Parts: sequence; structure tokens; C-alpha cells
Amino acid sequence: MTPSRAAVLGHPIGHSLSPALHGAAYAVLGVDIAYSRRDVDVAGLPDFLTGEGAQPGWVGWSVTMPLKSAMVPHMDVVSPRVETLGVLNTVVHGPDGLVGDNTDVDGIVVALQEAGLLAASGRFGVIGAGSTAAAALAAAAELGFTEVSSYARSAARAASLEPVAEALGLRLRREPLEALPRDVAGQELGAVVSTLPPRAADDLSAHLPRLGRRLPLLDVAYDPWPSALAESWERAGGQVVSGLAMLLHQAVEQVHRFSAGTPHPAADLPAVEHERMVSRMRATLPF
Repeated sequence: MTPSRAAVLGHPIGHSLSPALHGAAYAVLGVDIAYSRRDVDVAGLPDFLTGEGAQPGWVGWSVTMPLKSAMVPHMDVVSPRVETLGVLNTVVHGPDGLVGDNTDVDGIVVALQEAGLLAASGRFGVIGAGSTAAAALAAAAELGFTEVSSYARSAARAASLEPVAEALGLRLRREPLEALPRDVAGQELGAVVSTLPPRAADDLSAHLPRLGRRLPLLDVAYDPWPSALAESWERAGGQVVSGLAMLLHQAVEQVHRFSAGTPHPAADLPAVEHERMVSRMRATLPF
């Protein structure tokens, strides 16, 4: 019997914490899934899919930058989320072929709920306009927000979020990145997610006003941590949520999908055992 395996795909990939997260989960479940890293860029994706990726034994792939949109056309089936967002972070090998899904949405939702965001109020702020920003829009809709402000360095990229927002039933306000301090000062936002890569928001951090309340910021750029934006946000009186929390919870959902065909699927765990699995995964991260 071919051993089961999974991997995280992306470029660069050496820093990925996904092998530790998944390894901890499969140890608790008692399933034999070997999880590793594969350095794959956009140019090399077709060769991977027809070469190593076509070999037997794969149960799934975690997909990170720069492949989140490039992988979508290669799917046999996509989830409604991927159909709406145009980006994925999860590929499951199933009887219908390659199935694309997006658990980044779950990661954002649960990370903010853990931080105490249980009711939507005001607008949902999204810094950046890339693949993770699209997932943040879906998270905003699931959290009950109806209006989102996009703060982006590129007006053209921000415009690409318009059809996503429309499909999700969200009103999208496109703002320059420099407008965020103004809106924070006006207490118009109920939560903010920064989807910019590491250090890309450093300049913004120097212009934050006093927040006057514990406005939550989820900064997905967790390496290095704390980011300059996170430090400034906390000094200004806001609440900071590490991107590691998002990473954890999107991985939990991937474990559910990758273990579904094993003798011990995560979905069948009693609540107490499921929490033990999540705790073991959390313990692998440098919170």
C-alpha cells in the first residue's frame, strides 16, 4: 500500500511552520500521513503537477504564496469559496480529482472570534489587496459585516476586490493606505486585518493615532513578530491578534480535510479530544 503524504507548496518555503502543525495533529489522531515542504514557484507548478504531484499517495497540499491563484485553473473541482474568491490555500486529492478550497477564511474568522469579536459593528478594514485580502472579505461576510474598507497601495489591485465583494453581498469602499489612520481616529472600524507581507506596513505604523478602544488588528505577517505595525497598534491602545492564530486555525481545517479518508478522521473526534489536538498544534508555534 502506498504511504499517505501531504505537503505545503510555495516559494520560498523553508520558513513554513505547517509541517510542525500538521505533524502534531496527525500524531494525536494516530494516522500515518507524512507531511513535508515542497519548493514550487509559478513557473515550476505545471512540472510539479505532472511529475511528483501526479504520483500516488498524496492526500492533500497546503498552498501558500505565490501559488494561491495560480493553482486554481489546475483544479478538477473548486469549493464555492474558491469559485467566489478566485484563490485557494488547500488542495484535497479525492475521488473526483484535485479539489480546491480556502481555509484561510476559517483561520481569520476563528482568530478574531477568539480575540472576542463576536458581533459585527462598523466597517471591516482590510489592509492590502492580494490573495489573503480576498479571504478577509469572505471572513468579514461570515462575521456579519456588511461594509468593508480596503486600504491598498495600488488602486488597480484594490479594484480587483470589487467583484469579490459584490458576490459576497458586501459594500466595498476603496481607500488609499494613508487613509487608515484617519478612519481609525474616527472610530469607524470594527476590526482590521492586515494582509501585507512582512515589513510592508512599517511606514504606516508611524502614523497611528490613539485608538481610544481595543480595536482588534489581525496581522497575518507573523515573521518577524511582533511586526512594527503590531507594536504601534498595541501602544496606541488597540488589541493585536497574531497571524499565528490564523495559521493555526486554517491548518486545523486542512487537517479535517486531509484526514477525512483515514481510519481516524479529525471530524470524528469528541470535542475534548479535538481541543487536545488543537492544543498540541498550538504548542508548536512561537506565540
